[in-house]
Amino acid sequence: MFILVMFFFGMVSLVLVRNFFLLSLLSLEFLMISLFYFCYYYFSFYVFDFYFLIIFLVMSVCDGVLGLSLIVYLVRKGSFDYLMSLTLC
Repeated sequence: MFILVMFFFGMVSLVLVRNFFLLSLLSLEFLMISLFYFCYYYFSFYVFDFYFLIIFLVMSVCDGVLGLSLIVYLVRKGSFDYLMSLTLC
């Protein structure tokens, strides 16, 4: 039950702070932590195989590093961190 509440609050925070890169990344990392807790809970009671959790944590770290490098690039290029003023063309 606590894990579902964590996931719900992560989704709500992602919707509320969708205009800023850094806050969006923090919300995504919070969602990753809640999914990690859910997988840990599931694997500890049913499967007893924790290798997937290590791979999941590695992918979560790579996701965070990629997002932070994108923030650094955009701040150096245009000195902003707003999503609304971002043009992809």
